[in-house]
Amino acid sequence: MPKKVPEIVAAVDLGSNSFHMIICSYHNGSLQIIDRLKEMVRLAAGLDKKNLLDIKTQERALSCLERFSQRLRDVPPGNVRVVGTNTLRTAKNAPQFLLLAEQALNHPIHIISGIEEARLIYMGVAYSLGGNGNKRFVMDIGGGSTECIIGTGNTPLKKESLNMGCVSMSNQFFKDGRLSKSAFTQATLFAEQRLEPFEKDYHSKHWQEAIGASGSLRSIAKVLQAKNWSNNGITRDGLEQLVAYMSQCNHVNELNLPELDDERLPVFVGGVAIVYAVFKSLKIEQMTISDGALREGLVLDLLGRLYDDDIRSTTVNALAERYHTDQEHAARIQQTIANMLTQLGIDTPLFTNNTVVQFLNWAAALHEIGMDIAHSQYHKHSAYIIENGDLAGFSSQDQKILATVVKAHRRKFSKTNFSDLPTPWDEQGIFLSVILRLAVVLHRNRYEHTLLDFKVNLVKNKIRLHFSKDYLLQLPLTHADLIQEADYLKSAGFKLEFS
Repeated sequence: MPKKVPEIVAAVDLGSNSFHMIICSYHNGSLQIIDRLKEMVRLAAGLDKKNLLDIKTQERALSCLERFSQRLRDVPPGNVRVVGTNTLRTAKNAPQFLLLAEQALNHPIHIISGIEEARLIYMGVAYSLGGNGNKRFVMDIGGGSTECIIGTGNTPLKKESLNMGCVSMSNQFFKDGRLSKSAFTQATLFAEQRLEPFEKDYHSKHWQEAIGASGSLRSIAKVLQAKNWSNNGITRDGLEQLVAYMSQCNHVNELNLPELDDERLPVFVGGVAIVYAVFKSLKIEQMTISDGALREGLVLDLLGRLYDDDIRSTTVNALAERYHTDQEHAARIQQTIANMLTQLGIDTPLFTNNTVVQFLNWAAALHEIGMDIAHSQYHKHSAYIIENGDLAGFSSQDQKILATVVKAHRRKFSKTNFSDLPTPWDEQGIFLSVILRLAVVLHRNRYEHTLLDFKVNLVKNKIRLHFSKDYLLQLPLTHADLIQEADYLKSAGFKLEFS
């Protein structure tokens, strides 16, 4: 449990169409939204043919984040979660933009995968709707991607993220707002092709209710209801009437649709094409709209972290089990790491918080998963799985940090492998790997007995290990391993001494 119950928590979603922020109060297990901010930034529209985010769009986004920052000023840093989605996954210059964005917002920003986005969306929807036992199909249309999830209660069972969104579809098929029946047919066919590999698993026969969770779907539902084409959310018949109406128009400015915001107008038709394709492909007749979505899911996920119910730990345990790791051996390494961190205390260049402990424990649990693929170079296989897998709860940055630490836990050790990590991990990741390396070396014999007491000291780049009298004489292999480890660390500028 946290030392102090967080009364205020916030989530910011840097979407491809809109930037959203919600601020919530949390009392006695109850979540209340006390403020919402939304700005239509249209990040996806700023991507050029080379997938570079243009300067004008960056400036628009940074101005928005500066305004968001003013509202977050009184929220403790640990109580804020900020994520970027499809466009920031795609943009080749995203790292450069993120440096500026984090300065503007004054909070770290994490890029999440489409599958992680789908998981968080489902969490937000499930929380807002409560449980009724039905199997649900949940859909969220963003500016650059569309997430589809099937789940029961609070548990997502299938998750997919499709590379199409209301902004990207509008730019591709309805450039400059031009409309035609032919263009809409092409857009729908494009979306159906994207859906084709998942059509069987997501067909309406596999679930009882369909839920929509995004601005695009909410806008479509409002328009259908205002036109009396639907009386409850989005219906297949209502969509058919909307599509027929739009096919008579030559430009989005001709659309005379009540309840359609001017800001939504340029990307509205692209969203309709995606919804229409999904209804056709999956044989959906009706979809209701949820208030909860990604932002609410982010808040719930953040609260889980604050209250020691971190989904990332569950993910690590499942991954270790899936790849048949020696979990007792990993536990002994974790125990030794805990012993070392306790001794090193505040004089080391490490964070003195739970984050370091978490990452080291996760690294210890997963450092051998690559053995299930091949024993040779297994540390590289382990790192590949960690960095490229769909790991629930982890951002792309989290996975890269963990993968880098794991990859560096044996054999040659180079500081340059950490240079691509976000600050401060580019420096602190090095010391995490050194601690993991030492713990692994000391347990290389894999004996079940607990390691005898030892003393460890780390000052700058000098590491000192001191064992009880005659301990290394009784274990000549461990002595030889430490001599070899000293040689590996020397190449990275560390001096390891032991006695």
